[in-house]
Amino acid sequence: MLTLNDIRIRDPFVLPVAAEKCYYMYASTGSSCPAGTPLGFIAFRSSDLKNWSEPIRVFTPPADFWATKDFWAPEVHLYNGKYYLFATLKAVNQYRGTQIFVADSPAGPFTAISERPVTPEHWECLDGTLSVADDGTPYIVFCHEWLQIHNGAICAMPLSADLSRPTGRPIYLFSATDAPWGKKHPFPALGSKRDYPTYVTDGPFLHRSANGRLFMLWSSIGAEGYTVGIAESSNGRIDGDWLQQPEPLFAKNGGHAMIFRSFEEQLYMALHAPNTGPHERALFLPISENADGSLRMGH
Repeated sequence: MLTLNDIRIRDPFVLPVAAEKCYYMYASTGSSCPAGTPLGFIAFRSSDLKNWSEPIRVFTPPADFWATKDFWAPEVHLYNGKYYLFATLKAVNQYRGTQIFVADSPAGPFTAISERPVTPEHWECLDGTLSVADDGTPYIVFCHEWLQIHNGAICAMPLSADLSRPTGRPIYLFSATDAPWGKKHPFPALGSKRDYPTYVTDGPFLHRSANGRLFMLWSSIGAEGYTVGIAESSNGRIDGDWLQQPEPLFAKNGGHAMIFRSFEEQLYMALHAPNTGPHERALFLPISENADGSLRMGH
């Protein structure tokens, strides 16, 4: 068995599976396996969030698969009775995007439901996640990457019921600079190639509180490095005005967070920290809802 300290991981995503009374934590082979491991996605299983199995292969790209690098940020959602893997992928001289895969089991094997990413064809996109509206419409919420537009943005786009294609245009939600705590990209080797500052958006994740408020966790650069912020929709829907909370949830050089509920009904925020290789590890931090639905760290 492995402990969290044994597992190098970026962008951890935890799926509780009630039928198995266990948790799946998804990862990329690129960050969690030895150098030279074939590209793909893996999962670790646990019954207690402390002791984890050896990695299970959940997706291996076929020989003719379009993507050849940057297999990032896998997350799995139970939707309409099946398990859907959202993952960021790229090939040389092609745009980065989020593609969707499906399986009957959280352990896979996952297969692509379309030949290409569902994110816009000529956009550099990453970190797509699923959010289902009250009327049942599924949306992909994703980042329009700072590498292309300099001030990274988070957008949403409605999908078909089977998640195989978009059914509308992208909806702009907000930009990295909307957060009062955000700082410009700190890497001169990248920033010097551009004529003006660049700002990061990473890892959106939607959480609806018990009283209906809709929050989004997302990550950028803050005063102490990688940081998790929180925004709230003004109308409780994807298309609302997204209002940034003035203080981040986590500001100690960790991020790409999501929220899951344990079998003991405790909410946890999962993220990786530090944001410095090769030391990245998963952290599970207790998080709670106040009486008004707002979120706070701790029990």
